[in-house]
Amino acid sequence: QVQLVESGGGLVQAGGSLRLSCAASGRTFSSAMGWFRQAPGKEREFVSALSWGGEITYYGDSVKGRFTISRDNTKKTVYLQMNSLKPEDTAVYYCAAYRGLHPSGEIASWGQGTQVTVSS
Repeated sequence: QVQLVESGGGLVQAGGSLRLSCAASGRTFSSAMGWFRQAPGKEREFVSALSWGGEITYYGDSVKGRFTISRDNTKKTVYLQMNSLKPEDTAVYYCAAYRGLHPSGEIASWGQGTQVTVSS
């Protein structure tokens, strides 16, 4: 099973940018990866995901055009570049590893989360 550790969260003003990283360790990194977020009092929400090779990417409607997901398999790291941040992007962001190579279906592992706070 893969272990995931997120970093890069913090406090930023509206309109600013942050880049989240998710470092994986364990037996394998051969899986699709994704980012989810959860704001206080709300359910966990899908943000973005990409396939093992990076050729397939998905984005939630609320982040399309502002966020970009990428990965470096040599470093076993997935990134989420977040631009034009809005106060409604404030949440705990979680990295996730899917069971398969395609970014859909069951999640095999979750990270512990990193807080992103966007001030207005």
